[in-house]
Amino acid sequence: MTSQPTSAPLLETRDISKAFGDVLANNQIDFKVNASQIHALLGENGAGKSTLMKIICGLQQPDTGEIRWKGERCTIGNPKAARAIGIGMVHQHFALFDGLSVTENIAFSIDGAVQGKVLENQIMDLADRYGLPVEPRKSVFELSAGEKQRIEILRALLLNPELLILDEPTSVLTPQEAEQLFDTVRKLAANGHGIVFISHKLKEVKALCDAATVLRGGSVVGTFDPREQSTEAIAELMLGSRDIRTQKQLKYIGERRLHIADLKHSDNDQTLSIDNMQVHAGEIFGIAGVAGNGQELLYAALSGEMESTDDASIVINNTPAGTLSPNKRRALGMMFVPEERLGHAAVPQLDLCENVLLSNVSNSDASKNGIVSGRYLSDTVDRITRDFDVRHAGNKLAAKNLSGGNLQKFVVGREIIKSPSVLIINQPTWGVDAVSAMRIRESLIALAASGSAIVVISQDLDELLEISDQLAVLHHGTLSNAKAVEEWNIEQLGLAMTGSTEAA
Repeated sequence: MTSQPTSAPLLETRDISKAFGDVLANNQIDFKVNASQIHALLGENGAGKSTLMKIICGLQQPDTGEIRWKGERCTIGNPKAARAIGIGMVHQHFALFDGLSVTENIAFSIDGAVQGKVLENQIMDLADRYGLPVEPRKSVFELSAGEKQRIEILRALLLNPELLILDEPTSVLTPQEAEQLFDTVRKLAANGHGIVFISHKLKEVKALCDAATVLRGGSVVGTFDPREQSTEAIAELMLGSRDIRTQKQLKYIGERRLHIADLKHSDNDQTLSIDNMQVHAGEIFGIAGVAGNGQELLYAALSGEMESTDDASIVINNTPAGTLSPNKRRALGMMFVPEERLGHAAVPQLDLCENVLLSNVSNSDASKNGIVSGRYLSDTVDRITRDFDVRHAGNKLAAKNLSGGNLQKFVVGREIIKSPSVLIINQPTWGVDAVSAMRIRESLIALAASGSAIVVISQDLDELLEISDQLAVLHHGTLSNAKAVEEWNIEQLGLAMTGSTEAA
């Protein structure tokens, strides 16, 4: 990597502070990124990373402090101003219009530059160059979260930013795709670009970054070269002295709770084909796959959002359920956590109590004879908050005001506390810090140990290898034969996810 220059940093923040009511999200933060530098920004959810990046990108204004760009003090009043000086960001939460095509979404951010076929060709050229396949004319609402992330990356790169901020960019990539992205990031840095790399995957940070700054509780607690620190030392700086290891328990595999046989679905240009899949009580069944390979179809088929024509294609606790609606499947003991937490798992404008009611409409404790029990809903929110360490400012707070990690813990906890006999969960720890991820994974392991059957759909291969008992790969809508997790390694999984015969 290019050595750090002696001239002024590309970007520098000095004494940046930002409060939301009584919560001090940023506390006198000094942070700088040089040209040709890949600088990691680390910290658990709620540490202040998102607030700092929103200030740098013009989405929020600091209460105190200043921003300097190439040594000159500046005010970044809005995202357009940030783009104008050369700052681009790939956000963890996507800023896309669902009803528009990929090309139309990208056109909105290029401030009057090329449009139409010319822009489409530029998108395809970038996609080919960086290994980020997209379909320019496809509507965004048809895409998975991983495909949406590719749009965000391409949109940012199309503007040729001098500073590029990447927020959890590898969360939906295979190891091979992540390495390809790393090559791209290194090339950008070698060409003089500054990179801010936000990730909870410390192995990635050590492999890629030449500087790192850690935030904890809204303050900077360290800046260093991550290549010179152990993973354990970095984790302790981020989290304190807490143990972040998931404790896997010995378990008894019991009766079959979920059976899928000859399940076929198609939607637009995606297909789903599962010949045979069985999940037993006490078992976590992991499903790996690159985003866009049928995960959304699989989730929709299992949850009842897309009903089958054959009742026997899905059997829940010995009851044929292929043609049943989501609420009728819930009545059989199956619960669901979708991939998209804001909009699918939770309604942004509704408060936390109302969001609990959404998945309890048939629960007589929550609602009986048309009368909603406010106490039950509030007590449930309190329990989720306590058991899953959800940090929020009150039960009547709108879901959209929670950080991504805290909202994820909330929607996962909302389903787990019901002790479902079958749980379907899609991307359980996406964008969640190490401690929160540990809490969620241990909750899944404990739920399985209590007799539940769990299906985990995830692009996090380390996660799947850590918690799964059986593991299969979804590629182009076809589910492979499941194998015991001990029979897989991460390289084999990565190859299987790309359809390579070498993975067999």
